[in-house]
Amino acid sequence: MPELPEVETTRRGIEPYVASARVEGVVVRERRLRWPVPARLKANLTGRRIEALDRRAKYLLFRLDGDRTMMLHLGMSGSLRIAPAAALPGNHDHVDILLDTGRVLRFNDPRRFGSIHWIRGDVRRHPLLAGLGPEPLDPGFDGAYLAGTCAGRRIAIKPHIMNGRVVVGVGNIYASEALFRAGIRPSRAAGRISAVRLAGLAEAIREVLADAIRQGGTTLRDFAWGENQPGYFSQALAVYGRAGEPCLRCGEPVKSRVLGQRATYFCPRCQR
Repeated sequence: MPELPEVETTRRGIEPYVASARVEGVVVRERRLRWPVPARLKANLTGRRIEALDRRAKYLLFRLDGDRTMMLHLGMSGSLRIAPAAALPGNHDHVDILLDTGRVLRFNDPRRFGSIHWIRGDVRRHPLLAGLGPEPLDPGFDGAYLAGTCAGRRIAIKPHIMNGRVVVGVGNIYASEALFRAGIRPSRAAGRISAVRLAGLAEAIREVLADAIRQGGTTLRDFAWGENQPGYFSQALAVYGRAGEPCLRCGEPVKSRVLGQRATYFCPRCQR
C-alpha cells in the first residue's frame, strides 16, 4: 500500500504537470472504487483550473478555483501517471483527467480500494480528515507532543505511532525502521518510555520519512510514481523484511513477530 512517502513522492512528481493546468474533460471507465466515483465529477471538474496540489496524510488534494477540492486516495494499489492525451488506456486505468497542456492525468487502481471525493469549502472539515493527527514532518510533531500522547498508555509503541489520530503517515514499514533507529522495542508500552527516548523516536520518524521521500518511496509490490519511476528506499531498509538476517549494527539475527495484526521486525539486541 502506498504510504506517506510514496504519496508525497507522487505529489512532487505530478505537480509540475498539473499546477495551473485547466481541466478540459474527464473520462470515467469504472466508478466502482472504494466509494463510487462522484456522478458529477466530469461536470464539476471540466473547465476548472488546478491551482495547487497538496497532501494531507495519504490524501492528495487538488485545489481548484472556486474553493473546490478533488481529494484522491491511492488505496492499496493505486497510482497516478502523466501521459500524452492520445496514449491508449491500459488495464485498470479507471479515470482520466484531460488537461489543456495536451497531457492526461491517469488513475490506475487494480484492486479498486482507492477513492475520489469532491469537496466544497474547507477540506479540513471532511470526515476523512477532521480527526487526523499532525503531519510528522511539520514542526508541531516533536518529542514533547509524542510524550503527551504516550502518557499513561499501555498500548505497544508501534501500533501507537501507526494510529493516524496520533500522527499521520507512519505506516508499517516506516514504524519498524524508525523504532530501530531509535533503539526502542516495538512491543514496549508507550507509557513506559522516557521523554528523552520519545524525543529520539520523534526525530527518527522524521528522518526515516524524509529519507524515504528523497529516495522515491519504497517499492515492495507495484508502487511507482509520476511517469512510472520506482522508489528505492527498499534498498536501505535496516530491519523490515529482514527476519533471520544479521542486524546491520550488531550482527544479531533480526526477529519478526505479529504485533497489532501487522508483521513487525526488530533487533533483539539493539532495541529494548
